[in-house]
Amino acid sequence: MTLTAGERQAIVNSRVDKSHQALYDAEKNAEMELWNTAANRLYYAAYYIASALLIKNGYTAQTHSGVISLIGQHFVKTGRIPREAGRSYNLLFDLRQAGDYDDWRIMEEKDILPMLELCKNFIQTIEDILKE
Repeated sequence: MTLTAGERQAIVNSRVDKSHQALYDAEKNAEMELWNTAANRLYYAAYYIASALLIKNGYTAQTHSGVISLIGQHFVKTGRIPREAGRSYNLLFDLRQAGDYDDWRIMEEKDILPMLELCKNFIQTIEDILKE
């Protein structure tokens, strides 16, 4: 399906809004010490903003790993996104996977609080690119 420029921008705007809402949710869950849920919401905050960037640039992915791969290929490897930000996105994915699916992993404050800042930086980096 081909999107018009207006439709594409509407989806981008929606994903940016979802990113901000997920980040807010992560912060509130962290305040309540709901670490697994905070990990999940942090990842989705990054995922929504990453997918907005891909959509704006005409890329589509069918899976979460596909989004990570396309971000790496088209934005990290080209230098538009710093390597540290790309690593942050991968870390958020791994954290979410562990929190959602690893029966033996117990998330703690020390796992989540540093990731809040990494996630905020990743979102800001992508937003800066979206404004170009």
